[in-house]
Amino acid sequence: MERIYLVALFWSGGGELTPTEPRSSLATPASAVAETDVKIVNEGAIAALQFWRDLLQDGSAILSQPERGYELDGFLAGKVAMQISGPWTLGQLQATQVDFAVMPIPIGTRPATAIGGENLFLFKSTPDRERAAFTFAEYVLSEEFQTEWAIGTGYLPINLQSRQSDAYQAFKARQPAVDVFLNQAQYGRSRPIFPGYNRISDNLGRAIEATLTGHNSPTAALKASQQRLDLIFK
Repeated sequence: MERIYLVALFWSGGGELTPTEPRSSLATPASAVAETDVKIVNEGAIAALQFWRDLLQDGSAILSQPERGYELDGFLAGKVAMQISGPWTLGQLQATQVDFAVMPIPIGTRPATAIGGENLFLFKSTPDRERAAFTFAEYVLSEEFQTEWAIGTGYLPINLQSRQSDAYQAFKARQPAVDVFLNQAQYGRSRPIFPGYNRISDNLGRAIEATLTGHNSPTAALKASQQRLDLIFK
């Protein structure tokens, strides 16, 4: 999950993963983005990594254990004052009765956040199985399911009728922090989807690690990752 936060920060800083990357998740089909367009060395990416590095160097932030940046233990224990997270933690926070507040991701040159979550895939099978899978997908996207799911998990409903339902409005009244996430969602973008994106994600992770552990500057770390990607895709 740490990488999705970096993507949000360098979008906020004006950066892009590819020159053809859509400015919103609905603007351009994913198929329009090609692996050969990948350019992770840009001002937004450098600024995001430098921001993280500065926070570590001046003592404002600490590193989590590998693959455990999502845990709230330090925050709940009063050892961490602020933590980047998402609406899925609201239920846990409310259950502990800890005093907390929510703010949007800091704005660099523009507001931005990364959209992620669960995915549904419909596989080619038999006609009966395909119809059953499509019916299930329709139900998962319905107002009824999305409302119950959102209230029970904290995830934002993707069905607009669900957001406007009496049940969800009552939930928001009990948990007003939800509005911060809903308001920021209008600036949300999904990461590009194309074959080989896992290689980009992996190399972004390697650039993050090299920068935050002090082994490389943000620019040098990103250039090293870009060189590896060029060898893979070109």
